[in-house]
Amino acid sequence: MDRMHYDADHLAFGEAFRAFTDKVIAPHYLDWEGAGITPREVFQEAGRGGFLGMAVPEQFGGGGVDDFRFNQILDEQIAAAGITGSGLGISLHNDICLPYFLTICTDEQKQRWLPGIASGELITAVAMTEPGAGSDLSGIRTSAKRDGDSYLVNGSKTFITNGINADLVITAVRTGEDRHKGISLLILERGMDGFERGRNLDKLGMHSQDTAELSFTDVRVPAANLLGEEGAGFSYLTDKLPQERISIAISAVGEARGAFDETLAYVKDRKAFGTTIGSFQNTKFVLAELATEIDIAEAFVDRCVDRLSVAKLSAADASKAKWWTTEMQARVIDKCLQLHGGYGYMAEYAISRRYADARITRIYGGTTEIMKSVVSKSLGL
Repeated sequence: MDRMHYDADHLAFGEAFRAFTDKVIAPHYLDWEGAGITPREVFQEAGRGGFLGMAVPEQFGGGGVDDFRFNQILDEQIAAAGITGSGLGISLHNDICLPYFLTICTDEQKQRWLPGIASGELITAVAMTEPGAGSDLSGIRTSAKRDGDSYLVNGSKTFITNGINADLVITAVRTGEDRHKGISLLILERGMDGFERGRNLDKLGMHSQDTAELSFTDVRVPAANLLGEEGAGFSYLTDKLPQERISIAISAVGEARGAFDETLAYVKDRKAFGTTIGSFQNTKFVLAELATEIDIAEAFVDRCVDRLSVAKLSAADASKAKWWTTEMQARVIDKCLQLHGGYGYMAEYAISRRYADARITRIYGGTTEIMKSVVSKSLGL
């Protein structure tokens, strides 16, 4: 079916980014997987290529185009290339962190941070999760006490994507006792005294994506680094969650399609019992089912992106997309690995890395169970 979702500019942008990944990321990807981190220079290369901050106004060095389809096609190309570990940091930077800087920052803050975000000189992260507070944002305990023209921040965060590389960390802190209205957002910057990064966490998958523990001990943060209004942090975070969840859904569909395409090529070439395994009825039926699921998921996600573009994407629809596509991703990749047989279990095959990388998508950005809770609330339950 003709997708009819992108125009010529989107397609050209996608092709340019795929050429970038083939040149800059793919040749070194396995080395970075072994090292557990992607070099900071990759962000700077991406910035020079125009692949960061597409929605940042031109006056701050960005693309000046507020069209999430450019983010979408970039995320799809990351998935197609099988470089999710490295690419996740770029997606986080563009899709999840940037909206805070575009919509909440003061003019002075935009002048200070947006040029570096667009160029890749300033890498971003968002720190919500704490050792004792996962999906429950209202349960965070990291504190920020006002002290003159600054805040003193104490606490810790965990599972922070880009945590090692980040220069600017959007940090959820408690500035009051109210579970919701007592939360604010502060930008903590690299080099602040008392801001320490713990170990780069050893994960099941996405090894080239740095994921860190962060700790704060009497970190003095200028009040000028407060994002928006004090006490409004919870609403800012929840307002941005639909876009985050659609970003994850896009990647989930892209990863499923990438695994499918690799498997389709594999079964056409791999022989057993004197013929290609693609000629077996079971293989045909499995791949027919997967092709159908992927196309249907893609259609719904495209519709969600269209709604996002006009600020009409509901939390419930974003949650539907997030939980269903990530569960679909797991089913597709599992069946694709099965069709690879024993080779699918070997780390040298991309399908094995996709299998390990896929497990987290049903957890981060809100677990499948949380997503179903959001949907059920929209039903009046």
